[in-house]
Amino acid sequence: MREGILFVISAPSGAGKTSLCKEIIDFFPELRQSVSFTTRFPRAGEQDGVDYFFVSPLEFRRMVDAGEFVEWAEVHGNCYGTARKSLDLWQSQGMDVVLDIDCQGAAQLKKSCDSAVFIFILPPGVDELRRRLTGRNLDTAEVIERRIQNAEGEIREARWYDYIIINDRLELAAEKLKGVIMAERSRTCRILPLIRTTFPSLRDT
Repeated sequence: MREGILFVISAPSGAGKTSLCKEIIDFFPELRQSVSFTTRFPRAGEQDGVDYFFVSPLEFRRMVDAGEFVEWAEVHGNCYGTARKSLDLWQSQGMDVVLDIDCQGAAQLKKSCDSAVFIFILPPGVDELRRRLTGRNLDTAEVIERRIQNAEGEIREARWYDYIIINDRLELAAEKLKGVIMAERSRTCRILPLIRTTFPSLRDT
């Protein structure tokens, strides 16, 4: 049994990352999505333990001090973190995991987990990004402009990711993301250890 693959997906707000993650989780039933911890308040329709684990700033700090996060960052005034325990468990069981995190957290993982696959989702342009953020009816005009300004800095980080997918059409972007996952699962370095037990001639390879 191979170790599970960690797929790290980042994007600026409004790029469609959440929708794309849902598409691939629905398509690959054996794929797991890590649920992050956050100090922000739930939005309408969000469920604790499903969308996020919602905790107080005090509890979040306790978890940071206890080393319970594999990565954490402060984004838009709120803290987000990924629990180390669940990732280690799934990967040790050979399960592939999708981790939906911001660029700060991804950069932390890049230093400590070089086997992870890093994927950046881009919107087709600034005007479309503004239209999507406005259409969500979740933020004030001031917050939307701040998110767009932050997006410019986040997009600069895309250069060190393994893959960049432009989400112009959700269906097409989802197909590209599925292709990345299937290709990474077929990498020689991941498959060779498995087939050595089946083909004795490869045991010394």
